[in-house]
Amino acid sequence: MATSKEYKDFILEQLGLLEDIKCKSMMGEYLLYHDGVLFGGIYDDRLLVKIVEENRKYEMREDIPYDNAKPMYLIEDVDNQEMLKCIILDTCRGLSKRK
Repeated sequence: MATSKEYKDFILEQLGLLEDIKCKSMMGEYLLYHDGVLFGGIYDDRLLVKIVEENRKYEMREDIPYDNAKPMYLIEDVDNQEMLKCIILDTCRGLSKRK
């Protein structure tokens, strides 16, 4: 099942507190970038972020975005814009350290 355009548009609206969010289409799903850092994506109408030490404190559930993929964290409360902003900033901070 591919992500609906309506859900993608909703998630992008919810991420409106963040500047420089980019969304790239990939085989019916969407990759999400903040300041050039690939932090997660929208898969089957679910918002998932990469797992890093900096976002473990949010106690999110691990989920698989697609077959044979590495686990990611599922953000279930997509209505809380402030929390989304914090999760994404922490995720990008952790990913930037890896470089």
